[in-house]
Amino acid sequence: MNATEPRRLWWPRSVRARTALATAAASAVILAGTGWWVHRDVYHESSRIAEGQAQERLLALVDQLEDGVVPVRRSTVPYEVVATGRRAAVAYGGGMEEFGPGARHVLPAPPKAVLPAPPPDDGTGWGYATRPMRIPARPGAEPGDLFGEDGGTYPVMYDDVRADELSSDRVAALGIASDAQLRVYVVVLPHAAEDIAGAITEATDRRLLRAGLVGLVLIAAVTYFAVRIALRPVEAIRVLTASVTPSDPRERVTVPATGHEITALATTINTTLQRLDNAAARQRRFVADAAHELRSPLTTLLASLEVALAYPERTDWPAAVTTAARQTRRLQALTEDLLLLARLDTRAPAAGPETVDLAALASRLTEQYPLTERPLTLTCDSTAPAHVHGNPGAYERLLRNLIDNAARHAAHRIQVTVQNQDTWVVLTVHDDGPGVPAEDAERVFERFVRLDDARSRDHGGTGLGLAIARDLAHRNRGTLTLVPQTLGACFRLRLPRALAPAGS
Repeated sequence: MNATEPRRLWWPRSVRARTALATAAASAVILAGTGWWVHRDVYHESSRIAEGQAQERLLALVDQLEDGVVPVRRSTVPYEVVATGRRAAVAYGGGMEEFGPGARHVLPAPPKAVLPAPPPDDGTGWGYATRPMRIPARPGAEPGDLFGEDGGTYPVMYDDVRADELSSDRVAALGIASDAQLRVYVVVLPHAAEDIAGAITEATDRRLLRAGLVGLVLIAAVTYFAVRIALRPVEAIRVLTASVTPSDPRERVTVPATGHEITALATTINTTLQRLDNAAARQRRFVADAAHELRSPLTTLLASLEVALAYPERTDWPAAVTTAARQTRRLQALTEDLLLLARLDTRAPAAGPETVDLAALASRLTEQYPLTERPLTLTCDSTAPAHVHGNPGAYERLLRNLIDNAARHAAHRIQVTVQNQDTWVVLTVHDDGPGVPAEDAERVFERFVRLDDARSRDHGGTGLGLAIARDLAHRNRGTLTLVPQTLGACFRLRLPRALAPAGS
């Protein structure tokens, strides 16, 4: 019985819809991750832009001071220029005027210049520094002011300008002492980077959102139709296999020439259908052969009884009863063979846990085998115990079938040999009869096959003995084959060897 997976109400039934939904979900996760990465990268880039603007402003302020020019207050970034020994700032702007630094500078003044002056810079850089500084709170400030009500700690870039390196005119224009040292402060505001990032990311996020939604729809649609096209051969296979019936499994699916997974599926289904066809043909042949074999003794039995009933006074009743008994025994043997074959076909091949001495079993069967119809010599040759796993009854039936077959064909002698060969136990049954043609070496193991149809069926067996023997051999992980011989027929049975039981 096929097990049916419980269906989830929220999950679509169609494979196309499932694949499209799964692909769209995976794409949404990828696009969301990409958008987050772009947003974060834009913010970091905006911070670098804000720092670059502050650096450019610091450089410009230093250049103006070295030229003796007092910078104007208009600036895109907050700045303050302070000097040694001076309470008020030399210059300020960009929002620092909120603190009223005209009376007192906000950021600390630099120490006096070290004399003599340090050696000139080697040209690898202009030597500015950055460190966090506390911006004091400003009483009366409003929440919307540049630094807020409570001030805060901000990254500040600064650089120093020595007055003794400037001309007297420039020093006088700046209003500082000739031994003073100027320090230029530029405050890097975080919200400046946020303002830059906000303007960029807002537009970027809108475009990414629209592109992502359109992309998800296109990905889902393309996936849906691509899977639909890819599953067309599967649908064709389904339609064709639905028309296959147990009584006529002759339909075959078309194998695509593309070589992909559908090709492997079609090939596997054709192989399965071929096995079903072969099994159905064997079953039909088996039923026909069984009916034919059953009809022959039934016809003989019925004819004998009808003649006896029609002419009771002229009937040889002992002969009639003998004939009826012989045909009944034949029917019984045929029925038992058919039941055994049915059990062998339905049970899994596996050796039993018991250990059987095949040499002792063969020796006992040869001693007890009845040879009453004609003079035959039946011998068994074994040099040592030969243990195998399995059921003793099954092995006895297997050996008896081989000996029965040899007894029907032997002229004078039957030889049974049991040997241990490495990990195998090999048993042979050799008769000196007419033998089997090479082309029929496998056909003799088919069910209801007789190669001597000319002889009486009363002495020819049911045609199932060798088929049962091979099935029993396979069930115990062994093989049964016909070995080519110049005289007679030799059947060889190979079985995995077992360890001798303890105490034997």
